[in-house]
Amino acid sequence: MSTAEPDLRAEGLRLGYDDRVVVSGLDLAVPPGRITAIVGANACGKSTLLRALARLLAPREGTVSLDGRALHAIPTRELAQRLGILPQSPVAPDGLTVIDLVNRGRSPHQTWWRQWTKADEQAVHDALAATGTTDLADRAVDELSGGQRQRAWIAMAVAQGTPVLLLDEPTTYLDLAHQIDVLDLVVDLNRNEGRTIVMVLHDLNQACRYADHVIAMKKGRVVAEGAPADVITAETVEDVFGLRCRVTTDPVSRTPLVIPVGRHHTPEPETEEPAKTLG
Repeated sequence: MSTAEPDLRAEGLRLGYDDRVVVSGLDLAVPPGRITAIVGANACGKSTLLRALARLLAPREGTVSLDGRALHAIPTRELAQRLGILPQSPVAPDGLTVIDLVNRGRSPHQTWWRQWTKADEQAVHDALAATGTTDLADRAVDELSGGQRQRAWIAMAVAQGTPVLLLDEPTTYLDLAHQIDVLDLVVDLNRNEGRTIVMVLHDLNQACRYADHVIAMKKGRVVAEGAPADVITAETVEDVFGLRCRVTTDPVSRTPLVIPVGRHHTPEPETEEPAKTLG
């Protein structure tokens, strides 16, 4: 994996499907070497943006660039050595084992004159170890639990050896314990290997706890971005999600903790502590 910090950015981005525009006039610079979480209501353009950052969706206007080069101008094999993506709910062929899946992560590094090498073998070994899937290597992917399966797919992305990793809702369909397991793994990849990670998340509290940088989207535009404490406020949550809430401090991570206010729960008014007097 290259040690140079990647520069992934979008400028004047306009994205859509058929006659529907989903993202318009979007500018974005991904902080290198950090974990970025993209949050927002359903259909706000989160996954569409991630697809464009991965060159899976061509912009109608604007550009996405990596290290100063437009993505469409980078040869596919070269791009796959610099940028990896794990889409929502990936599906493996029936009977494919974990080791075979992870081996596929080395495909961008193979050519007709450079076949499987010791470096590839080591990359796969390290990816299995990093994701805790070594003991699952000979198991069929379709026989694994949801959490095990997701770790196997992440292992494939890790073996690919890209400095940038894009994850589209990596915790979808996982129970809470497996969600935390996967997100802890994401932090390990960032801290231990310096990978730049961008992930789409639905859970605001998980975004605050696990991301260094949060991007809040609404109707195809970025409405706020920065550190979790600066972005996830009661005002922003109501604006982006149409949800009244209280934002307090997570007692474990000391990050913002969003507490929704539903129709059947009326919060007590917030009161200020009485000022202390001298004497």
